[in-house]
Amino acid sequence: MDPLLWLLEPLRQDFMVRALLVSALVAGVCGLLSCFMTLKGWALMGDAVSHAVMPGVVIAYALNLPFALGAFVFGVGSVAAIGYIKQMTRIKEDTVIGLVFTGFFALGLTLVSKVRSTIDLTHILFGNVLGISGEDIRQTVLISLLVLVVLLLFRRDLILFCFDPTHARSIGVNTGFLHYLLLSALSLAAVAGLQTVGIILVVAMLVTPGATAYLLTDRFDRMTWIAIGSAVLSSVLGIYWSYWMDASTAGCIVLVQTGLFLLSFLFAPRHGLLAQQRR
Repeated sequence: MDPLLWLLEPLRQDFMVRALLVSALVAGVCGLLSCFMTLKGWALMGDAVSHAVMPGVVIAYALNLPFALGAFVFGVGSVAAIGYIKQMTRIKEDTVIGLVFTGFFALGLTLVSKVRSTIDLTHILFGNVLGISGEDIRQTVLISLLVLVVLLLFRRDLILFCFDPTHARSIGVNTGFLHYLLLSALSLAAVAGLQTVGIILVVAMLVTPGATAYLLTDRFDRMTWIAIGSAVLSSVLGIYWSYWMDASTAGCIVLVQTGLFLLSFLFAPRHGLLAQQRR
């Protein structure tokens, strides 16, 4: 196939242009957030929040409210539940996270089966970026920009909090506030990612770009740019791939992200597998 045709043909479709722009924006924001998630070791927390928002989405749709509102409430609620159970019991945090997110996710599945609405479970689980509506685009763009502004405004404090929370507390940084600020940003990013890759795969957008960049550099500034670049590139290539192969858009996006991670895992100059074997 002519490479120029491969590149330009999808751009003649309005829904493809919308999907590319929205996915690139969400991917960039998730890529930036994934750097903080990687440094903090919150991959499982991202999985928990992304699954816990499902009942909020169902309830919001059923009540004709913005899906972002319901998802955010349940995302923050899951974080509060995790913190409360961990504080009040002897159960370890990873176990609490598993209990909470599976419980919330099961509640969402039950509500989908019982609440009368036009909700398509497939769209919730795997996204529907190719059929995204104008209202959903506005909500997604607003949420993405809000997360971006929060991360940029508190960037220095968040970096210190992720690297060394003990030192951050010793110099007067309010780590409790930063903890819940980062979790709130995570909840909002999960809501934004619903439209692109859905609940199940949004955790990949929140983890894989940061993990990929972490293997390629030891400097946080470079890490953020690499993560953002790899996330945006994965979204664009994934959408093109899904268009020409008539495959799942969310699946293609995540597969491209996984492929980039594997390349970094093998060929990263200092931390790649081949470089370690040479040493």
